[in-house]
Amino acid sequence: MNSETIQASVRLWEEDPGKAKIKPTVKGHSEDVQVVLEAGSFSWRSDLPPSLGGTNTAPSPTALLLSALAGCAVLFIRDTLAPQMGVRLDSVEAIAQCEADLRGVLGMEGALPDLQNVQVTVQIQSPDSEENVRKLYQVWQERCPIYLALIKPLPVSTVLEIKKT
Repeated sequence: MNSETIQASVRLWEEDPGKAKIKPTVKGHSEDVQVVLEAGSFSWRSDLPPSLGGTNTAPSPTALLLSALAGCAVLFIRDTLAPQMGVRLDSVEAIAQCEADLRGVLGMEGALPDLQNVQVTVQIQSPDSEENVRKLYQVWQERCPIYLALIKPLPVSTVLEIKKT
C-alpha cells in the first residue's frame, strides 16, 4: 500500500467512520487429523504435536498466534506506517517466540498451560535516521492490533453450541 492510498483511506474514514469498521472472522472445522481454518477466500491448516495428540503436519495454534504477531510487525511497518510516516525501508524482519510447558496443556500438576515470555524482535534496515526508525517502531507499538491484543487484558466471550447427531 502506498502513501496516496493510505491518505485516501484517511480522508474516506474521516468523512464516514463507519466505513472503517470491520469484523474479521475465521472459521475452523476438523478434517482428518488437522483443523482447516478459513477467512473469506483464504484457507490454511493447523495441527498439534504428537505429544498432544496431533500429527505435527501443520503449524500449531501457538505458531499461528506468533505468526500473526510477526506478520503484523513486518506488514504494518512496511506497508502502512513507513509510507504514512515517510520513512524509507530496505527491509523489515520479525522473529516472534515464546516459552510453553506442554505439561500444563495436559493438566499435569505443577505446570501452567499459559504461554510465557512472549517476545518479538523487529529488525529494520533503513537509510533514514535512527530517530525516525525508532519513532516508526514506537508508533507500531501504539497501533498494531495484534501486539495490543496480546499486551492488554482482552475479554474473550465463548459460546458452546451442541448439535445432536
